[in-house]
Amino acid sequence: MSHSSIDRTGPSRGTFTSYGIGFVLSILLTAIAFWITMNGTASRAVILTTIFAAAIAQILVHLHYFLHLDRSSAASWNVLALIFTFLIMVLFVGGTLWIMHSLDYRMM
Repeated sequence: MSHSSIDRTGPSRGTFTSYGIGFVLSILLTAIAFWITMNGTASRAVILTTIFAAAIAQILVHLHYFLHLDRSSAASWNVLALIFTFLIMVLFVGGTLWIMHSLDYRMM
């Protein structure tokens, strides 16, 4: 009885190599944002643009390498849940800022 022909139907797991690549990319993107901030020779606009670009790249690296969200049909429900979660978070944060602004306006 050989167990080598067992099919896996569960969620896909990453390999050590993919986790290593994700880790190295995460460290590299964090180091870039830290270096551009601590270097102090760039203008404020360049610093902010670099930090935001590194943050977006960091999010994409985490989604792909650690959460295994890609364009496959198996991950489509996870992507849909992620988009819905993002929408709810935007509504919560936006509503909170709106209420705080309204309270500040009425109190001052």
